[in-house]
Amino acid sequence: MAILTWHGHSCFTLEHDGTRILIDPWIDENPMADIKSGDVGKIDFILVSHGHADHFADCIKIAKATDATVISTFELVAFCQKQGVKNGHGMNIGGAYLFPFGRVKLTPAVHTGSIDGDDEGAFTTDCCGFLISLDGGPTIYHAGDTALITDMQLLQGRVDVAILPIGDNFTMGPEDAARAVEMIQPEIVIPMHYNTFPVIEQDPAGFREMVGESARVEIMQPGGTFEA
Repeated sequence: MAILTWHGHSCFTLEHDGTRILIDPWIDENPMADIKSGDVGKIDFILVSHGHADHFADCIKIAKATDATVISTFELVAFCQKQGVKNGHGMNIGGAYLFPFGRVKLTPAVHTGSIDGDDEGAFTTDCCGFLISLDGGPTIYHAGDTALITDMQLLQGRVDVAILPIGDNFTMGPEDAARAVEMIQPEIVIPMHYNTFPVIEQDPAGFREMVGESARVEIMQPGGTFEA
């Protein structure tokens, strides 16, 4: 069993067999967040899809406080380590690695890339999503910030829970996210990256109607949990 807790926007805590994983940690300045960064408790790993502030702003602070291992693209991990983060595991798109909690593969995500805090622009990086296959548990796909891409067809039949952005403007919107569900064919879909700002306001119930019987849509509230 895995427990997902949504902290608003794209930030989740994933707990499985005593391991706690934080994904896309933007908390302190996140108007939807249910907690502050100092309240996250024990964190073993931090997964970061890209370096934009609304996914990365609290990563370094939390990694230093908890000694968590940061998992992301090679360049973003290198930037974190330059800022004093002790533990990091750099990867690249399409690559996978077996961690103590399961296998993580970086999936493609079409989105612009920069690293918040890299004032010199020395660290360039692509954006990614995560295919997380938990040992003895479900396989979870966190898409990160992405447009609809045909690569999602390659995930068909391999995903139990798909976490997809629906906000539009910066990522795919509800219509494209519903098409992504048709490609991936997960059992469960959790919408994310919406209603944080006026420009990405969406109706998740409307998204659920678009998905129809293709998958079960779980609409979460910040601080809410889902057992997979």
